[in-house]
Amino acid sequence: MRSGGHRIQGLNCFGHHQFCFRWSHRWLVVKDSFLLYMSRDPGLVSFVLLFDPELKVLVGRCYTDTQHGVCIENFSRKLIIKCNSYRQAQWWSHEIRRLSERCDFLQLHRFESFAPPRPHTFTKWYVNGSGYFSDLADALENAKEEIFITDWWLSPEVFLKRPARGTYWRLDQILKRKADQGVKVCVLLYKEVELALGINSDYSKRTLMNLHPNIKVMRHPDHVASVVFLWAHHEKMVCIDQTVAFVGGLDLAFGRWDDSSYKLIDVPSKTTNHNPRAVPETEGEDDSAVPLSHGDPGEAPRGHDEVDLTCNALLWVGKDYSNFIKKDWTQLDQPFQDNVDRTQVPRIPWRDLGAVVHGKAARDLARHFIQRWNFTKIFKIKYKDKFYPCLLPKSHVTANDLPFTVPGAAKASVQVLRSVDRWSAGTCESSIHKAYVHVIENSQHYIYIENQFFISCAEERIVHNTIGDAIVKRILRAHSEKKKYRVFVVVPLLPGFEGDIAEGGGRAIQTILHFTYRTMNRGEFSILSRLKEQMQDEWRQYISLCGVRTHSELGQTPITELIYVHSKALIADDRCYIIANINDRSMLGSRDSELAVLVEDEERVPSRMNGEEYEAGPLALALRKECFKVLLQTDSEPVIDIDDPVSDYFFNDVWNKTAQSNASIYETPYYLFNHTWIALSSFLQVFRCLPLDSIRNMRELQEHVSTKNLVQTDPEQAGRELKAIRGILVHFPLHFLCEENLLPPPGTKERMVPLERRDVIALEKTGPYQNKTEREKLFL
Repeated sequence: MRSGGHRIQGLNCFGHHQFCFRWSHRWLVVKDSFLLYMSRDPGLVSFVLLFDPELKVLVGRCYTDTQHGVCIENFSRKLIIKCNSYRQAQWWSHEIRRLSERCDFLQLHRFESFAPPRPHTFTKWYVNGSGYFSDLADALENAKEEIFITDWWLSPEVFLKRPARGTYWRLDQILKRKADQGVKVCVLLYKEVELALGINSDYSKRTLMNLHPNIKVMRHPDHVASVVFLWAHHEKMVCIDQTVAFVGGLDLAFGRWDDSSYKLIDVPSKTTNHNPRAVPETEGEDDSAVPLSHGDPGEAPRGHDEVDLTCNALLWVGKDYSNFIKKDWTQLDQPFQDNVDRTQVPRIPWRDLGAVVHGKAARDLARHFIQRWNFTKIFKIKYKDKFYPCLLPKSHVTANDLPFTVPGAAKASVQVLRSVDRWSAGTCESSIHKAYVHVIENSQHYIYIENQFFISCAEERIVHNTIGDAIVKRILRAHSEKKKYRVFVVVPLLPGFEGDIAEGGGRAIQTILHFTYRTMNRGEFSILSRLKEQMQDEWRQYISLCGVRTHSELGQTPITELIYVHSKALIADDRCYIIANINDRSMLGSRDSELAVLVEDEERVPSRMNGEEYEAGPLALALRKECFKVLLQTDSEPVIDIDDPVSDYFFNDVWNKTAQSNASIYETPYYLFNHTWIALSSFLQVFRCLPLDSIRNMRELQEHVSTKNLVQTDPEQAGRELKAIRGILVHFPLHFLCEENLLPPPGTKERMVPLERRDVIALEKTGPYQNKTEREKLFL
C-alpha cells in the first residue's frame, strides 16, 4: 500500500500528488468505524483513517494509478492498496463498504454534526466546579484503560476535592497513580502564543510527562508551521475509557473550583497552625502563601507533598486563589506561592457549568479527541515518534455496557456538537452555531443564556454569528403575535482580563466591552436598538440583561467583587439545554475549536408556564431552577416562586426587581443628615462599584473614583445597607462609558488589522510584539 494525500492547511501539508506517496508492506485492519494500517514488525499502528461522510472506496487504475489498486479516501487522507489481482481488489472494496455501511459517521446528522442524537443517555449537569471536579476525581479513580484530556489551560497541581488534606486528590497525583496502574493517559493542550498569553502550557506538559512514561502530552498548534496565530483550542473535555466523558466550560486549572457560596475570602484561621514550616522567599510574592515542605519520601501513599496540607482549611491553595483583573496569573511554575495577597485582595469567584455523559455520547466525544490526537501526531514532526501512539476509537456496539455511572445521572437524548476546521482537527464543522440558532428559533416560552461572552448580531463585516439576530427575530415574532416570551441573559460585568477599570480598564477590557455593548444596546445592529424600532420601551417585557456580584467582609471591612461568569449555557422552555460558547471564535468553526452537548429531556414532569399547567423536562427544569435559586437566593426566601419563569409576577416582581434592587444598593449614593445616612444622588455610595450605569464618560469615571464611599466613612452603616441584598443578580450597566469609543484606535496592537477584514476579532491578552503584524490573540 502507499499512503499520503493529506489535505490540511499549513506549511507542513503534503498536498495529494503522486510525489507524496510511498509504497510499503503493511497490515490493513478494517473495523466498523475506521481502518488502520500497521507495520509488520513490531506491529505498531502507523495510521488510523476514520470513516466520515467523505469516505470513498474506489477501484481501478484511474483512481490509483496502478493495476488492481483500491483507493480509500476520507475528508483529510487518501490511502491506496496495491492488490495482487482484480478479484482481490474487488474483495477489499466490498468488505470495507460492508463493514462501514452501518457506521453512524458516514453521513452528517442534525445541525450537520458528525454525531447523531443519542437517546436514553445517562447524563448529569453541574453548576460550579465543586461537584464537577469531585465527580471527575471519582471517575478518574475508576479508569482501567485510558484517560483522554483536552484543555485550553491545565494546572497539574489543581485539587479536585477540597479542602485538601494531602495530595491524593490533586490532578497530577491522580494521573500518576493511574499511570502506575497501567492506564494510558493522553493529554492535548492548546499551545499558546507565549508573548500574548501566560498559561505556560510547556510547564504543564513537562510536569505531567515527568511523572510517568504512560502519560503522553501533545501541544497544538505549531503557529508558524500551521499558519495559525489567532485561533485556539478552547475545548475542555475529559474522557475515561471512552465510556464516561466530562465536558463544558471548566478547564482543569487554577481559579475554576467554586461552589454556590462564591466566597470572596479564604485566609488561614488564626486558631489553626498553617505555618509549621517557613515559606521560602520568592521575589515579587507576598507572604500569605501556603507553606512549602520538602516532603518525606517514606510517607507514601500520600505522594510527594510540595506543600504541607496536614492542617489545611483553605479551599484555594497558592495560585488557585486569584483575582485576575487585579493581577493575571504569573510564575505558574511556582504553583503554591500566592499570586495576590489574600489578606488584602478578595478573590473573584468563578461561575461555570458542565456536564457528564455516558455511553455512545461519550464514545462520540472520545472519537473527536482521537481525531484531533491522530491529526496532531501526523502533522507535528516531534510527535511522529512511536512514543506517541495512534489512538483507536472503540465500537459503539458495546458503548452501553457501562462499568460505572456517575451518581445522580439520568437519561436524556444527548447530541455532541463541535466547531472545528482543517487547522484544528482536519475537518470542518460548525454544528454548535446551527444548534443554538435552531433552539432559539423554535423556543416557545423562554430562553436563558448564561455565557462568558455575549458577542453576536451579524453585520457580515466584523461579527458573523447570528445568535443575536435569532433572539431579535424570536422576540419580534412574539410581539407581533401578542404572546408572552422572555429572554434572560447573564454575563460577566467585566471581561476577565487584567486591568484597572477605575482608569478605564485598559484596551483589553474596553475592546470586549465595545463588542458586548454593540451586541446589547449600542449601534444599529444591537439587540435593543432593533427592538426599540418596533416596540419602543416594550422590549423590557421581553429581555433582561444582567450580571452577578457578591459581597463579604475582609478584616471587618465590607468588600464587593463581581462573580466571573465563565458558563456557556442555553436553556429553553425547561426542556433542553446546550453547553457551549457565544462568540464568533467558538461558533464559526473556522476559528477556535470548541465542544458542546445538546441535552433534550425525553421524560416529562408537571410544572407551570405562563400561569398554566406545563409538561417540563426533569433535567432542564432542575438546571434552570438551580440557576435561579442561586441567583435570587430563594433558599432564604422560600415564598419566592421560581416554578413559572415567564409569568409577569416572576419576570417583573422577582427577577427584574431583585436585579434592580441589588444594583441600586451597591450603587446608591448616601449623605449624612442629623447623624443619619440618607440616600441621595451625588453623595457617598456603599461601594464605588464599577462598571456603573451613571458613568457615561472618562471624566465622570475619574470623578467617581476620587470620591470616598460609605464603606470607607461608615463601614457599619454600609453593612446594614448590604443586608437588604438578595442573591447575586444585578442589572447589567447598559450606559457605562456610553459616550466613549471603547474600540482601540487603528495602529495600536490591540486593534488587529483594518476592521473590514472578515477575520478581525477582539483582543484576548495584551503583550509585546516585535512588529505590527504580530498581534495579540483575540476573543470575539
